[in-house]
Amino acid sequence: MKGNNSSHFLQGISAIVSEYPEEGRMPVPVVQTPSGTWLVTEPAPQAAGRVVAYCRVSSGDQKADLERQVARAVQGATDQGLAVADVVTEVGSGLNGRRRKLHRLLADPGVGTIVVEHRDRLARFGVEHLEAALSATGRRLIVLDPAESADDLVRDITEVLTSMCARLYGRRSAKNRVTRAVAVATGPEVAG
Repeated sequence: MKGNNSSHFLQGISAIVSEYPEEGRMPVPVVQTPSGTWLVTEPAPQAAGRVVAYCRVSSGDQKADLERQVARAVQGATDQGLAVADVVTEVGSGLNGRRRKLHRLLADPGVGTIVVEHRDRLARFGVEHLEAALSATGRRLIVLDPAESADDLVRDITEVLTSMCARLYGRRSAKNRVTRAVAVATGPEVAG
């Protein structure tokens, strides 16, 4: 192109570049700064894969609570525009690190989003670590009600103390049994 033609071409491009964002015709998201410059924004990455609701109660006598929790989790996900593909329900303590269904859920690369009603339904402690691990693999955790109540904290402390006491006394009991068994095995024989 010659000098005059190239300047006309650039003016045409300039007009298009300024009109498209104002008219909302840009193929990518853009924002305009106070100085008038248009910036292309990177869209938030959407987690690929299925959306799964995870619901848990601590004991079998809370089955009715589990069903209500499932309904609330599915409704909450739907309200956020997510279509729940599966619901995983489990009965077990939030302190138990050996929940099979949760392990399968976390290990499944086809699960892109895990929806829980409350953080403590996923785990009592370390939810932040699980969330970071999911994020590092391109997946996400959605907590529908992130607030913790004082009752939840009191319950957590009680469960931790109960768990620690059970482990402590369980070990002592096992140690005492071993000591008695060794004493019987090495002691004098009883004539009978």
